[in-house]
Formats: sequence, structure tokens, C-alpha cells
Amino acid sequence: MEYSQLGRSGMKVSRLCLGTMNFGPVTEEKEAFRIMDAALDAGVNFFDTANVYGQDRKGWTEEIIGRWFAQGGNRREKVVLATKVYNPMNDENDGPNNERNLSAYKIRRHLEGSLKRLQTDHIELYQMHHVDRNTSWDELWEVFQSLVQQGTIDYVGSSNFAGWDLVKAQAAAKSRHFFGLVSEQHKYSLLCRLPELEVLPAAQDQGIGVIVWSPLDGGLLGGNALNPAKGSRSANQTERIEKHRQQLEDFSAFCKDFGEKEADVALAWVLQHPAITAPIIGPRTLEQFEQALRAVEITFDQAALDRLDEIFPGYGEAPKAYAW
Repeated sequence: MEYSQLGRSGMKVSRLCLGTMNFGPVTEEKEAFRIMDAALDAGVNFFDTANVYGQDRKGWTEEIIGRWFAQGGNRREKVVLATKVYNPMNDENDGPNNERNLSAYKIRRHLEGSLKRLQTDHIELYQMHHVDRNTSWDELWEVFQSLVQQGTIDYVGSSNFAGWDLVKAQAAAKSRHFFGLVSEQHKYSLLCRLPELEVLPAAQDQGIGVIVWSPLDGGLLGGNALNPAKGSRSANQTERIEKHRQQLEDFSAFCKDFGEKEADVALAWVLQHPAITAPIIGPRTLEQFEQALRAVEITFDQAALDRLDEIFPGYGEAPKAYAW
């Protein structure tokens, strides 16, 4: 496994991040344990979750991870753990304070819940699951600074932020002599190259590592979209498949000539961008996890990158993409 520093921090994380959203609703606990054990064996030390994962039973995924940690064997010590806050939990007692927001009140309460479910006393990376422009950065950085000082979190990350949100966040943190954001979790793939305009350049400029969610774009780049199995995610995306059919056919042909599976090529392509720390892989089975490890070993020459650009045209960087 290869490793890189998370943003401008000194903390090293694996170039693949284990996503756990399927644990519980899709992947039963026993199989989730096998996947997490295999991840450590393979050198994957970066695990991502969220307090709301578990679908109707929010918190379920964190509970599974917590029970896995409780088995011992230095499992907790080997993991760089990331979770998130923003969305409502099942507790309705908070009333309006349980809605989508990032108030200091909510952050403290929801962190307490995550720590309890995860059976740990600290989180390495605590991420804002979405931007909240109704809460000031004065309030946000005050609460996050206090949590860092208390030792309950080490670093702060964001998710689904625009480029200008990242810059505003870092400017506000600098004025308080605080480290600020260390990472941004963002959707990025061959089919979703919009972040190349603003978000990726802003993250690089501000020393923020980018963690990619949905690098296979909901399964469309996984290799089965053109012939989806009944009941699969791709089977429910007929309209999107038809919209991108020619691209997907060309991509499959490219991968066949390249000698690699579509999912592995899509992950490897994300990894080659200098702004990217790690894509999140979300295996439902141990077999899927083991296959994803291949992506770290794949490299592209310029001709291959040019061909992928032809199939999936990008936007370029702003302002060059739309001005002289």
C-alpha cells in the first residue's frame, strides 16, 4: 500500500480510504469485520464513516465499527478514523437543533454520540458533512478549536464545500491562529469532472487534501452498467446509462485494450490527480475490497490519459476554462 500526508498535516493515510456506508444495511456485521481486518492486513489505515450511516437506523455503521474496535488486537490504534456531522440523527428531542446545521450545540452533542457508538475517546478526522452558511466561522472554529484542545478530535475536514467555502474557512482559521481544514471530501470521477474548475485548485492552494466520494459515479464506471444485474444499483439508473452509453462503451473498450478492469481504471485515474489524497472505496463484500487494491498499482502514460480525456472531456481550470 502507498501512503501520503493528509493535506498539509503530518499524518499519513493510505492512498485508498475504506468507506463503510454499506456496513449494516447492505453488508452484515460479520462480513464487515472481515473487510476491516483485510483492510488492515493490506495496509489500508484510513477508514471513513458518518454518524448517519445505517439508513433508517442511523448510527448503525458506527456501532459496527465500535464493536470491531472492541475486539482489541490494536485495531483502534492502527486506524485513522474519520466520521462526520451535519445531518439529523434519530433523536427528535433536540427539535429544530436536530435539523441540518453545524451549530456548536449540535457539533458537541453529535460528537459525543459518535464517540460512544465507536467505542473510542477521540476521532482523528472530524468532518462537516455539508457546508452550513448560516453558521459563522467564528462559531465553527471556536468549537472545533476547543475539541482539538480537549483531545477529542485531531483534525477538521469538510465535505461538499465549494472552492470559495474552502478559502473563506482557511482565512477565518488563520485569523485565529488555528490550523483550519486539513481535508475536503468531494464527488469526483471520470463522469464528474466539475471539481477541476475551482475545488481542486483551491484545495491545492490552501493545503487541503481531497478525499473522493463516488469515484465510480454510483457504479456507472464499475464495468457492469451496460449489462446490469437484476437488483443492482446500475439496474436502477437506466436513464443515466442511456445518457452516457457511448462513453461507457468507449471506456469498456479502452479498459479491454489497457488490460485492466473498468473499476480499477476509474479509481487509478482519480489517484493520478495531484490534489487527491485518496478515493473512498465502498465494498459490499471482501472480494470487492480485494479487487479495489489493484488501483494503487496502475499507472498511465500520456497517451492513455489523453484517450480518457477524449472519452470523458474535462472542464479545465478556472478561469482559463472560460476566459482568456
